[in-house]
Amino acid sequence: MLERERTTLQMMIRHYCKVHHHSARVLCSECQGLSDYALTRLASCKFGENKPTCGKCTVHCYKPEMRKRIIEIMRYSGPRMLLIHPVIAIRHLIDGLKKVN
Repeated sequence: MLERERTTLQMMIRHYCKVHHHSARVLCSECQGLSDYALTRLASCKFGENKPTCGKCTVHCYKPEMRKRIIEIMRYSGPRMLLIHPVIAIRHLIDGLKKVN
């Protein structure tokens, strides 16, 4: 589950950066910093493999500013993931339906 969460997160950030910052191949420095931060937080998640999706998580491990930025990215990229990467989007939606431990 963590690997799917990492993949989904990276794809959402990449799509947002491509559209908003016009960076085709690599992330801009702002989005790269957010991606590094988010992946670090994900790697140190106390729930491990039993981790719920970030939207369903009871522990908010992001700093307020980073949380604001990632929410903006997820709100923009999330709905578009169904068109861009439908399998990953559907898996993420299913993961979000699982009960939080």
